[in-house]
Amino acid sequence: MPAFATTMLLLTALLLGFLPVTAMATEEPKYEVITKDGDFELRQYASMVIAETFVAGSQDEASSRGFKAIAGYIFGDNKRAGQNAEKIAMTAPVSIEKQNASQKIDMTAPVVLEQQDERWRVHFVMPSQYKLADLPKPNNAAVALREIPGRKVAVVRFTGWVGADKVAAQTAALRDWIGARGMTGVTATQLARYDPPWTLPFMRRNEILIEVK
Repeated sequence: MPAFATTMLLLTALLLGFLPVTAMATEEPKYEVITKDGDFELRQYASMVIAETFVAGSQDEASSRGFKAIAGYIFGDNKRAGQNAEKIAMTAPVSIEKQNASQKIDMTAPVVLEQQDERWRVHFVMPSQYKLADLPKPNNAAVALREIPGRKVAVVRFTGWVGADKVAAQTAALRDWIGARGMTGVTATQLARYDPPWTLPFMRRNEILIEVK
């Protein structure tokens, strides 16, 4: 199979998910569970480095376009002074977060996007072996690397498809759980998906995450 066709097949299989564990690394962000209450958890996450991009469109469109950009980076669309491009292991989950219309978004360079109301941040965590300074630079100016310090995060876990209605319902349930425990959410809602697109709905692992104080 030609190299281009192989790459396109790989990207298609990866969209909105990942290859099976036998083909790709599935390291997840490190955290400790502080409190567990059924499907709800309060977690303490360690610091992490992420690759992220900002895209416009619907949730599904943004997931697809954002993942393509970041997947390109880890598959070798990067540079390091005096060295060849570097492939970086994939991790789980892929996360997407809706941006407020009034929120200022810092970009490294102008990016041409369709004029749509919804704008999203798509990211996943770099393998824990890397520090920010250890990673090669993205060739794509729309992809940026950033370190996130350790933080407390409230999480609700659920299965099935992740349409807008289900995400809204799970978000409302998580915010109620946060409020009932005297905490305050301090970030936008983040949707994390762990499984490949062909996974049966009842076996899918999805999470809503909100950083709290």
